[in-house]
Amino acid sequence: MRRLIPTGEAARPVAFAESPQPVPEPGEALVKVEAFAPNRGETFLLEQPRPGLLPGKDIAGLVVQAAADGSGPGIGTRVVGHSAQAGWAEYATVPTHSLATLPDTIDSVRAAALPLAGTTALRLLRTAGSVAGRRVLLTGASGGVGHYLTELAVGAGAVLTAVTATPARGERLAELGAAVVHDLAAAQAQGPFDIVLESTGGPNLPLALSMVRPGGLLVWFGQASRRPATLDFFDLLDGPEGVTIQHFHYAGAPYGSDLEVLVSLVEQGRLHPEIGRISDWSETAGTLVDLRERRIRGKAVLVTGGQR
Repeated sequence: MRRLIPTGEAARPVAFAESPQPVPEPGEALVKVEAFAPNRGETFLLEQPRPGLLPGKDIAGLVVQAAADGSGPGIGTRVVGHSAQAGWAEYATVPTHSLATLPDTIDSVRAAALPLAGTTALRLLRTAGSVAGRRVLLTGASGGVGHYLTELAVGAGAVLTAVTATPARGERLAELGAAVVHDLAAAQAQGPFDIVLESTGGPNLPLALSMVRPGGLLVWFGQASRRPATLDFFDLLDGPEGVTIQHFHYAGAPYGSDLEVLVSLVEQGRLHPEIGRISDWSETAGTLVDLRERRIRGKAVLVTGGQR
């Protein structure tokens, strides 16, 4: 079968290779991949790939071999899944605890856009607690996580301010109910905020922290700028008192129950995957470069053929 493997080249980070079809462990299903969605964090791993790296976490497709232990969906079931790696291929094995069944109303393209970004948004909101009526600031909002988080938070009653790099990247966020600003200096006029969800790092982290109300919460969930952040203790003394700073990372299987929630929300029309590009997987290398360089709004999805 064909799969995509790292090349270590910045301009062409992956290339096709032939490999044996994977053999599932007892608690895994074999899925014929119809669509997959790369994440920006995966593009960074491809810059200096570790030996043996087989990229690909978010997939959707058809179960062609059910798990030997009897768990999970049966043969012929359409699924969305989130695995540790190896999803950018014609076939992939996925633990059954990290699969969710798809209804006929959700195609593989939209489903593939859900797992990592959608689960991150869902778990991040749980970490933040109740947002109803609370003022929330979200930085780095124009990617896949930001669109899901905006729709979920606004739907839960948050008064959300979203920070994006350009007006064009914020158009859909405004449609979803966010007040969109294009730099943190502009966000200061909207503050202070009960909750700040910070994903860019670098100099933005201390600036965002200064906008939290006394006793509020800052959740740090990314460093998209790829620049280290420094917090000065004496600046904290002059800032809002009693602020909680919490680190967040989405990872932790099982993912199946959260995927079921996301699928249900899409089916009910309460969550809408924002997909900025849909391409054949022969165009994966160029798509990864554009994703890395932030030239794609929302999610990118690659299709292998035969998707529904």
